[in-house]
Amino acid sequence: MNPFLFNILLAIAWMMLVGEITAGTFTAGMVVAYLILWFSRSAWGESRYFSKIPLVIMFVLYFLKELLIANLKVAFDIVTPKDYMEPGVIAVPLDVETDIEITLFANFVTLTPGTLSIDVSPDRKTLYVHALYVKDAEQFRNELKNGLEKRLIEVMR
Repeated sequence: MNPFLFNILLAIAWMMLVGEITAGTFTAGMVVAYLILWFSRSAWGESRYFSKIPLVIMFVLYFLKELLIANLKVAFDIVTPKDYMEPGVIAVPLDVETDIEITLFANFVTLTPGTLSIDVSPDRKTLYVHALYVKDAEQFRNELKNGLEKRLIEVMR
């Protein structure tokens, strides 16, 4: 059986034992089940599941940090009388390759306030991003590539 599926089944069993069907109980069950499975990982053989979960958690934390920073930047610009926006459209060369990777990357960029994915080139090698705060196009490109894209690739491959 797949360790992820078994983790979900153990989390459901946890909810039944606790007698409470809530998102918090399910989350606690997932954590407890993951720890149980992690301690018994030698029984599962070689599985990427145990190395991917920490990467997913780190990706989510990184994205939440970037989301908070972008929200604060936009909110600061709104409440101050001076306009700090320097909008621009930036071509970001892509290292992500598959359709799902490109879609996820473009959506995470769009979810971040102040940025919007406009289009992907026909050869799927470039993502065009409209950003509200572009002081230096190369720096903006590097922040996306070395931050969000790099972490997404780690999670997806």
